[in-house]
Amino acid sequence: MQKRVFLIHGWEGYPEEGWRPWLKSELEKRGYVVFIPAMPNTKHPKMKQWVNHLEKIVKKPNKNCYFVGHSLGCIAILRYLETLKKNQKIGGVVLVAGFTSDLGYEELRSFFKTPIKWGKIKSHCKKFVAIHSDNDPYVSLHYGNFFKEKLNAEVIVKHNMKHFSGDDGIKVLPIALKSVLKISK
Repeated sequence: MQKRVFLIHGWEGYPEEGWRPWLKSELEKRGYVVFIPAMPNTKHPKMKQWVNHLEKIVKKPNKNCYFVGHSLGCIAILRYLETLKKNQKIGGVVLVAGFTSDLGYEELRSFFKTPIKWGKIKSHCKKFVAIHSDNDPYVSLHYGNFFKEKLNAEVIVKHNMKHFSGDDGIKVLPIALKSVLKISK
């Protein structure tokens, strides 16, 4: 069965932004089927809309499904995993500049109204990688440690990559490619 990868952008993001087109191309060269959905209402994101959108796009999650989230896309993926049925499992998740609080932004609050169900998330996925930058102006490094503690994530800290966004000049992200290839072996 062919491996599928879903690349989920963040707040005010879009499919063609930053390193996602490059990662899509690199994964497709290796035989993966890659989706970069435009998430709904990106200026004023709502958790329910984003999770419902993921459900529609993924359709039938299985062990050949992998996810790469950037920023708000990370918590959207984790919230999606909370909704899976007991026997549904996915292959793995790469979290790029992920976080577990609203970071003080009203626009992000809907994603954090209820506690994150870490046990439920881990029951649907065993492989997590958290990639962070040592100079991210929005997301502190402690979130990487949190993902390590809660999800047993491998934590990778890159130097001087800011928030890993296109606005930061990040058009390629080899560590994301390497991480997907590693968890999907």
